[in-house]
Amino acid sequence: MISYPSRHCTVELQALPSRIGQVRRIVSAQLRYWHLDPLIDRASLGVTELLSNVHRHAQPDKTCTVEIELLLDRLMVSVRDGDPRMPVVEDPHDIAPMATCGRGLAMVAAMSESWGVRPDGESGKVVWFTLPTSAPVMTAPSLRTRRTVQEKPARRFAEVGAPPDGLRPDHAPARSAVAG
Repeated sequence: MISYPSRHCTVELQALPSRIGQVRRIVSAQLRYWHLDPLIDRASLGVTELLSNVHRHAQPDKTCTVEIELLLDRLMVSVRDGDPRMPVVEDPHDIAPMATCGRGLAMVAAMSESWGVRPDGESGKVVWFTLPTSAPVMTAPSLRTRRTVQEKPARRFAEVGAPPDGLRPDHAPARSAVAG
């Protein structure tokens, strides 16, 4: 179920990898609707991390609710699940350099204004974070600091030939983005 009141959006889902991408797109679309485009990347990253934690750790099932709420000067993003166990924030010094997990909540803490966790009834919890909605006032760069770009006429394909010394540069072999 998805509801879109003017300042509140709620999405109920199973925290499965395919659903996480869908919720990320819903959050992005809602923030565009609210004209909060500068918050899309951080909100999407935070909600992805919280949903990944539900997928990885929540018991007995992966059912959860994502809520985003536009308050006066901040965006509140929360994920509610049915597992009463509170998350543990790992000390970054205790995580192996090549570890693929354990940094998510530290990342949420670093990119958000504030974050936390609270019990939700007898059998659940809510993990949340906030992002400030007020952007700092940006002034146009002065003429002294503005970089100028020199325009160069485009060269036609026939004009691109061997270098003046007649030697061909060594070329790297082509690489494929597909393994194998």
